Amino acid sequence: MQDVLEQNILRFWLHRMVDEENGGFYGRIDGQGNVHSDAEKGAILNARILWAFSAAYRVLGKPEYLEAATRAKRYLIDHFFDGEYGGVYWSLDSKGMPLDTKKQFYAIGFAIYGLSEYVRATKDAEALDYALDLFDTIEEHAFDHNYNGYIEACTREWGEIADMRLSELDANYPKSQNTHLHIIEPYTNLFRCLKEMRQSSLCNYVPSIGAVLPVDITVPQEEFDRIGAALRNLVNIFTDRILNPETHHLDLFFENDWTRGAGALESYGHDIECSWLLHEAALVLDDGDLLRRVEPIVQMVAKASEKGLNSDGSMLHEANLDTGYVDTDRHWWVQAETVVGFYNIYQYFGDEDALKKAFDCWNYIKSHLIDYDGGEWWWSCDEEGNVNRKDDKAGFWKCPYHNSRMCLEIMERYQ
Repeated sequence: MQDVLEQNILRFWLHRMVDEENGGFYGRIDGQGNVHSDAEKGAILNARILWAFSAAYRVLGKPEYLEAATRAKRYLIDHFFDGEYGGVYWSLDSKGMPLDTKKQFYAIGFAIYGLSEYVRATKDAEALDYALDLFDTIEEHAFDHNYNGYIEACTREWGEIADMRLSELDANYPKSQNTHLHIIEPYTNLFRCLKEMRQSSLCNYVPSIGAVLPVDITVPQEEFDRIGAALRNLVNIFTDRILNPETHHLDLFFENDWTRGAGALESYGHDIECSWLLHEAALVLDDGDLLRRVEPIVQMVAKASEKGLNSDGSMLHEANLDTGYVDTDRHWWVQAETVVGFYNIYQYFGDEDALKKAFDCWNYIKSHLIDYDGGEWWWSCDEEGNVNRKDDKAGFWKCPYHNSRMCLEIMERYQ
């Protein structure tokens, strides 16, 4: 895992994606390995780069990873943050100027995820300030006080927006499982970050953006409690609203009042990813009663995801039960989450069969998805094992996040 992380994934991003001319990182390398220096730069891509190199530095301590993480942090703060209205822009042009200025809360969540991981690695006060500011932004503009949960998007000025979709592949509903999954994920990391700093007494948080602060001052209890309460609420949203009680899969799209929409859809990659992220949130909250309630659900969701498993060890992406369509391609991110999800079931519940599933999927990844010549992983393979070179090697949605996180999770858990 460490060899794949360092020599295949991170090496690619260090040597091929750094934009020396315009700052930050390039927006795209296509499936043929060509750099598109004029491609737009997405907030999700840059936040995920920040997370990946911050986590790698925290675990491995190599200065080149800190340099890349700091580059990503600086670019995110200096270019993606909206200094007038708050939040982060959806995308910039290749020169770093705002391109799509809508506020997608999925992207804001990833900015928190990256910044909080940078704080975990460096105890950087500026990154903490911005992460906490973005937490407040989501709570102010996305939280639904009537029905609970979080909406998908707003205009730049936080007004209503007609098209709330995360991408063209999504249905246009005001709430989604995917956005909630990637809000619980950064909230967990931010809460863990604050717990670690409180325990080590290394941080003095003062709510003034960009402050460089001395050590030996604690995070305010009120802020700590607010984030913990929001995280606990998200756990309950998943168990009480998003989980389908009949199938144990996660439903994907919802109206504001949590009426399920868009038909009978199953996303096996999100199921297995959610199983361990939901468990992680409960573990970080460190509440015995909550864990006792959540852990049976974690196992049920992981079990339900097995519907997408193939005999070669890989996991299917998703299926539409209404139309009968099944996406049989083996997407890179789905395989990475499959390894972590089933290893989590083995680690905490002693399920040897789950460990075999994790190993089988890891073997599939090594045989089919890793590009040993050009670096990084292919977007996907079809069921015959043919590599997908039409989709990006790196880009708006193809980031060093799922696969680097898989490696780091297994490395840390194994220790």
